[in-house]
Amino acid sequence: MRERGRTRRLLGLGARTGGALIRTRLGGQADWRALGEALFEGLSELKGPAMKLAQIMSQWDDLLPPDLAEELARLQRQAEPMPWASIRVSLVEQYGDLADRFREIEERPFASASMGQVHRAVTRDGETLVLKVQYPGLAEVLESDLTQVRRLMRLGRWFKVPQARLDALFEELAASLRGELDYHAEAEALARYRARYAHLERLVIPEPLPGLSGPRVLAMRYEPGTPLRELEAGDDATRQGVAETLADWITEELFTHGELHADPHAGNFAVNERGQLVIYDLGAVIPVPEVRLRAMMQLLEATLARDPMAMDEALLRLGGRQGQGAPLSLYRESAEAVAPLFAPGEQDFGDVRVHRRLRDLTPKVWAAMDRLQPPADTLLLSRTLNGHYWNLVRLGARLDMHARTRPLLEWAGK
Repeated sequence: MRERGRTRRLLGLGARTGGALIRTRLGGQADWRALGEALFEGLSELKGPAMKLAQIMSQWDDLLPPDLAEELARLQRQAEPMPWASIRVSLVEQYGDLADRFREIEERPFASASMGQVHRAVTRDGETLVLKVQYPGLAEVLESDLTQVRRLMRLGRWFKVPQARLDALFEELAASLRGELDYHAEAEALARYRARYAHLERLVIPEPLPGLSGPRVLAMRYEPGTPLRELEAGDDATRQGVAETLADWITEELFTHGELHADPHAGNFAVNERGQLVIYDLGAVIPVPEVRLRAMMQLLEATLARDPMAMDEALLRLGGRQGQGAPLSLYRESAEAVAPLFAPGEQDFGDVRVHRRLRDLTPKVWAAMDRLQPPADTLLLSRTLNGHYWNLVRLGARLDMHARTRPLLEWAGK
C-alpha cells in the first residue's frame, strides 16, 4: 500500500463529498447516487479505515439520503478483493510452503471487507476451513489513513454535527480499527463466545484453530450459510426463527455478560441449512458497563411513557444532552415514533410507517445537534443497536418487544 497514492485518493474523495454537501447547503440538488458510486469505486480498492467508515455510515439507514446509503451498502457485499498474489505473500509468511499444509486454497475470496478477506481452504487431511487474511501492509498505513479520515470527517460540520461528536466518532473508529488488527484477541473472543453460548442451539460460532493461526491469519472451521441480506425474500418461518435467535442473543450478551459484538453489518451473519444463525466476525467486541445499561433502559422507559421531561433527565444523566434548552417537541415526536414497536403483542419491524416516522425525524435531529451530543462511550453501543434494528427490519421480524423489555425495565429501576 503506497501512502502517497492513498492520501491523494482520499483527499479527492473528500473534495467530491464536500462539493455535494456544499451544493445541498446552498439549496442545490446533490447527486447522491453519483457520489455513492465514486465512494464505492475508490474505497473498495483503498480498504482500511476509510472503507470501514463508509461501511459504518451505510448502517445509518435512517439518516443518509437513500441513494447514498444504497451505494455505500455495496461495500458490505461487493467490495473488490485484493489480488491473490498479495494475499499469498501473507499466507507464505504464516505457513511457509503452502503445499505442505494445504491441499487447496481458493484464490477467489468468498468474503472481503475493510481490513481483510476470507479464503476457503482444504488441509492435507481433507478438512475444510477458512482463512481470514489481513491485508498486507495494513498495519503500516493505518495511522496515516486515520489522519486523512479525520480530515474527511470534518465535513460533518456541514451537517451541524458538533466537533465534540466528530472527535468522539473518530476515536471510536480508531480504537475499533486498531482492535481489528489483533487476530489473537479475535480468536480468544471466538473461543469465549462458543463456550458462553453453547446452550443456544440455534446459534453457531465458528471454532478458531490456534495451531493454524498467526498475527495476520486467523484460521477457523468452515461454517457455510446463506448471507443475512439474501434471506430477506426467504421462508417466513426461517426468518422469524433467526430474528428471535438474534434478539435472544443480543439480550443475553448485554444483560447477562456485559459485552456486545459491535460490528452488526449484515455481512457478518448468515443462516445455515438447519436454520441456525451463524456469526462470522468477532473482531469488535466491547464491554458494556451495568451503569450504562441501566441509564439507557431508564431513557427507554421515559420514552415509552411519552414523558419528554423524564427523557431529558435521562439524557442528561447519560451525558447525551448539552447546551441550553431541551428539544421537548423532538422528544415527543421521537417517543411517538418509537413507542409502537414496544406495544403489547407482536409488532412488525417491517412496518414502513415506523421507518417513515424515523426518517422524517432525521432533519430535526440534525437541527438539534447543538444540544444533543451523545457521549463517546455510547456511540459504538448506540450504532450497534441501530445496526441490529435494521437487521431485524431486513428479516421482517415480528417480535413482542413489550414482553422482552418489561423485565429489563424492572431490573433497571431497582
